[in-house]
Amino acid sequence: MSIKVGEKAPSFTLRNSATEEVSLSDYKGKNVVALFFPLAFTGVCTTELCEIRDSIAEYNNMDAEVVAISVDSPFTLAKFKEEQGYNFPLLSDFNKEVSRAYGSLYEDFVLDMKGVSKRSAFVIDKEGTIKYAEILENAGDIPNFAAVKDALAKV
Repeated sequence: MSIKVGEKAPSFTLRNSATEEVSLSDYKGKNVVALFFPLAFTGVCTTELCEIRDSIAEYNNMDAEVVAISVDSPFTLAKFKEEQGYNFPLLSDFNKEVSRAYGSLYEDFVLDMKGVSKRSAFVIDKEGTIKYAEILENAGDIPNFAAVKDALAKV
């Protein structure tokens, strides 16, 4: 199942790195950039999220909130966030339900791991509609952040 532009974003409630519940509905009235990433502490994921960290003001100026989602536990994400100084929520999809709902789940990943989030980016507008969807099959690729910002500029 894959998500298409124009569809309603699947709602979710996940725990952040402080173990508090965060729901997509908490962001009603704001644009959301939802990023799925495979695993904390891996090279490409760190590069990707550091790029967001360093340009967070651009997203905020576009009235957008960024959330990053992986299947790591909240405790792993807390350490990752602390080490890298991330300035946006990291959400734990430990049970893999949200990654699956967004069509962003590798059933089989490297090192015989099963059920790891695919690197992907979604722009969700203030009404909860998908305005941009990019799901990468190659975990070594990084989403097209210029296209993400372009989609945000149009909402």
